[in-house]
Amino acid sequence: MAPNSVVITLEQPENVSLIEANDSQRALIFQEKQKAASPKQFTWVLLLKAHRVVSCIPWLAMSLCTIFGSIKKRITTSSDGRGEEPTYRGKKMYKFIKAFLAISIVALIIEIIAYFKKWDLSLVHNPWEVQNNVVQWSYMAWLSFRVDYVAPLIMTLSKSCIVLFMIQSLDRLVQCLGCFWIKYKKLKPVIEGEPYDIEDGSSYPMVLVQIPMCNEREVYEQSIAAVCQLDWPKDRFLVQVLDDSDDELLQNLIRDECLSWKEKGINIIYRHRFIRTGYKAGNLKSAMACDYVKDYEFVAIFDADFQPNPDFLKLSIPHFKNNPEIGLVQTRWSFVNKDENLLTRLQNINLCFHFEVEQQVNGVFLNFFGFNGTAGVWRIKALEDSGGWLERTTVEDMDIAVRAHLKGWKFIYLNDVRVLCELPESYEAYKKQQHRWHSGPMQLFRLCLPDIVTSKISVWKKANMIFLFFLLRKLILPFYSFTLFCIILPLTMFIPEAELPTWVICYVPIVMSILNILPAPKSFPFLMPYLLFENTMSVTKFNAMVSGLFQLGSAYEWVVTKKTGRASESDLLSLAEREQKTMNEEKIQRRLSESGLEILGKLKEQSEKVPIVKKKNRIYKPELALAFLLLTAATRSLLSSHGIHFYYLLFQGLSFLVVGLDLIGEQVS
Repeated sequence: MAPNSVVITLEQPENVSLIEANDSQRALIFQEKQKAASPKQFTWVLLLKAHRVVSCIPWLAMSLCTIFGSIKKRITTSSDGRGEEPTYRGKKMYKFIKAFLAISIVALIIEIIAYFKKWDLSLVHNPWEVQNNVVQWSYMAWLSFRVDYVAPLIMTLSKSCIVLFMIQSLDRLVQCLGCFWIKYKKLKPVIEGEPYDIEDGSSYPMVLVQIPMCNEREVYEQSIAAVCQLDWPKDRFLVQVLDDSDDELLQNLIRDECLSWKEKGINIIYRHRFIRTGYKAGNLKSAMACDYVKDYEFVAIFDADFQPNPDFLKLSIPHFKNNPEIGLVQTRWSFVNKDENLLTRLQNINLCFHFEVEQQVNGVFLNFFGFNGTAGVWRIKALEDSGGWLERTTVEDMDIAVRAHLKGWKFIYLNDVRVLCELPESYEAYKKQQHRWHSGPMQLFRLCLPDIVTSKISVWKKANMIFLFFLLRKLILPFYSFTLFCIILPLTMFIPEAELPTWVICYVPIVMSILNILPAPKSFPFLMPYLLFENTMSVTKFNAMVSGLFQLGSAYEWVVTKKTGRASESDLLSLAEREQKTMNEEKIQRRLSESGLEILGKLKEQSEKVPIVKKKNRIYKPELALAFLLLTAATRSLLSSHGIHFYYLLFQGLSFLVVGLDLIGEQVS
């Protein structure tokens, strides 16, 4: 037998059942075949990879051209000065960020030169020892100055912010534990005594229902309809439509809507102020001054985009019965457009935590929380005892709640009773809303601090109101969010002596974000966008907090949040129809009244005169400046191989860029 032969034994002639071969000979044959095939295969693999790389180059080039073209278009379209209102621009902050950015770019250039030239100056202790190189001498002088003067200051500031961060995180953790305890023990407000007699309408208390509005063209109709359909004896409640609109045609439309419901037997009154002093607070104060208000025991308040269910009063009013210490019953908001876009999804996470955790825990354990301004019922006696509505701040709801608490009134929060409303769908509207919500509490804190200190409530309640309600949640939170993550963190990339630990920029924020997102479990896929967006909004919140604390001009401005007029979560068809047809046209035609035909004619004239305005993006300069600052710091972090610091700065910078170019949410018409 030949030495290289292979023996094959066939047990059955029909089928091959076994192949016996020498293992060493088989391996040798396999290696020879591999040697013959591998050069050819290797060549094909290289050609395939090269083809893929070459095919990606045009795609990358087109993507970059598209991105830069989009940025150029955004800047060009916003260069007409209408990009954003001056009061919200934060000019001083913007100048500070620009100066910081310029210094960072210069420092980055020097660091890049030092990196590529491989300067090792760790053994040099005196800048004068470096000779024959001005740049190298400047770099060494900066290192010496940084270690001796800059680093200690930054380290002190960062440690202070970290302490505040941990205190605020502990407060949030305690609130979450309180919420878990409420769920575990099934604690919730209970109605004392028997509810009202259905057969005896006179047993129901008199309720005043107020709808304050101002230029709410998109939502006034559905709001009035929802309130007028409340399940309550018709002779035991009165609807006040408090209109501050400056559009005469819109005034006629709202008045016509009120007349329509009045013909159906609803007690409804239309009130219009010619001078809009005090904004919403002035509107409510004017309405409460009417003579007939003394006949009513409770007042329910709904903003123009809120749509209460018919059983709202029957679920909320009985909590006042046999409990004269209760001054306010607040219900929860539910959002018809929470899944509309990324911006509304992120807002939903925040507000779900606010209602599910903050309001519920404070209501159960403290009988005090901030009134949300709508979807609540007040005992009129509590309003009068607390001094009524005041026009001194833009958060009149929080103002009346604080004064009522100082007078000893208790609050009840109903987490199970929900009222439909809308979330702002554009970043511009959301930014203005947040500015008002964060500047107003600081105005109020300046005004109420003496009253809190001299009030007759317990020391524990005073401490809770001053240190937790105002300082920690309204002042410290926006301060450390902006200072720590938007200023100190990029600064430490150029001052490594003050570098922040990983648990500060990664682990603790992620844990806190998970706690925030627990009340909205369906939003878990948006955990990281939520964390980045919250830090992005810290610029607006910090600017608002400072303007309110130091009484700057923008702190006293009230801008009505833009609404779209969605009636329900599945109301996409009606929304499309509303965009195609002129508002109320069919209803006015059906009524065929003289005034209705006149209004219809004016509507048609107005629709012919008004030009079609295209939706456009805006430019937000502070956010853009911070985006480039963070990306500059990310580049410096890449040179030092910081790891998690680089990824955080990169993604945070990109999130600032997206917001600064108004690429989140709907655009503005």
